[in-house]
Amino acid sequence: MVYLDNSATTPVCPTALRRMTAALTEHFGNPSSLHALGASAENLIETARGPIAEKWGCDPAQIIFTSGGTEANNTAIFSAAETLRRRGGHIVAAAIEHDSVLSPLKTLAGRGYEVTLVPPREDGVMLAGELSAAVRPDTILVCLMLANNETGAVQPVAEAAGAVRRVAPHAWMHCDAVQAFGKMDFSVTALDIDSCSISAHKIHGPKGAGALYVAKSKRLIPLLHGGGQERGLRPGTQGVPAIAGFGGAAEELPPLIEASAKMSALLRRLTDGVKAIPAVTVLPVGNPLPYMLGLAMPGVKSEILLHFLESRDIYVSSGSACSRGKPSHVLTAQGLPPAVVDSAVRVSLSRYNTPGDVDALLEGLEAAAKRFLSTA
Repeated sequence: MVYLDNSATTPVCPTALRRMTAALTEHFGNPSSLHALGASAENLIETARGPIAEKWGCDPAQIIFTSGGTEANNTAIFSAAETLRRRGGHIVAAAIEHDSVLSPLKTLAGRGYEVTLVPPREDGVMLAGELSAAVRPDTILVCLMLANNETGAVQPVAEAAGAVRRVAPHAWMHCDAVQAFGKMDFSVTALDIDSCSISAHKIHGPKGAGALYVAKSKRLIPLLHGGGQERGLRPGTQGVPAIAGFGGAAEELPPLIEASAKMSALLRRLTDGVKAIPAVTVLPVGNPLPYMLGLAMPGVKSEILLHFLESRDIYVSSGSACSRGKPSHVLTAQGLPPAVVDSAVRVSLSRYNTPGDVDALLEGLEAAAKRFLSTA
C-alpha cells in the first residue's frame, strides 16, 4: 500500500500507540475520580500537555483539550463572537479557510453578523495587506490559517496580526494551525494570535483529540455544558487514551530540520518525475510546506483519477477529506480554471513515506494518462 493522503489523517506512531494502550488497560479510571486510579488517568492528561505546549510555544495551562480541530475552531469562533459582540459585528476571514471555520462563520452570518471573505493570490497565499484592508473598527474577529490543508501554502499570520491590530486592536485573531503543527517552526506568542487550533491525527496521533490555545486576555465560552473538566471550558469526561496518544505523538515528532529535508527531497523527486508526464500539471502554490503537492490531469475528473490510483493501492485525495467530492473552494478562490479544479488531486506526505512511494505514484499517473487521455 502506498499511502499519500497524510493531510487527511496519519497512521498512529509507536509512542502514541503505547500511551493509548496503557491508558486503556492500566490507567482506565475516570480522571475526575478522587481515587488513585482516577489520579493516574488525570496524570496522563497533564503529562500530555507538556510536549504539546513545548512544540506550540505556550504555557501548558493555556491548552484546552477538545475532540479535534473542528471543535477547537468552533469554540474559538463562537467565543469571539459572543464576548466581543458589544464592540461590533464584523468578521473577516480568508476565503481558503477550512470548512470548520467557514461553516461557523456562515452560522454567525445567519445571526446578523457581517462576514467578509478575502480571496488569496493565484498561488494560494493571502496578502496580509489585503486581509487587513478588509478590517474595520467594528471588526471583532479575524481568521487566518497558518498552512492551507489543500495546497500547503503558508500564510503570513504574524504580519497579518500586526496589521489587523493597528486597525482594530480589540479584534480576536484566530489561527487554524492543524496542518502546520509539527511541520514548521512557530509559536503562538511569535504569531501574536489570540487562539489557535491543532489536531492529534495530523501528527501520527489518534483521531478524537485536538487542542485549543487561548491567550490569557481572551475569554472562552464553552460549547458544551455539564461538568468542570478542562477548567470548566470543555466539560465532559476527557478521552484519556486519545489525549495520551496526542502527547506521545508530539514527543515523537522528529527535529523539524531533519523532517523538512526528507520531505523536500521526496517532493523534488515527485515534481521532477511529473515533468516527464505532459498530461499532469503541478498546481501553483506560494510559500509551501514541503509535505503537500497539488496535481491535476485536465480532462480526467479527480474522483476517477483517485479511484484509478486506488486500484493500484495508491491513496491520494481529491481535496479536503471533509469536502466529500465537492469542488474545492480553495482552488476556486485561487481563480484556477474549472478544468483544473475538477481534476485536481492532493498528494500529502509523512515521515513514513519513501522514494519508492513517489515512484509508484508517478507510474500510476503515467498509466492513468495512457488509460484516459488519447493524446497521452
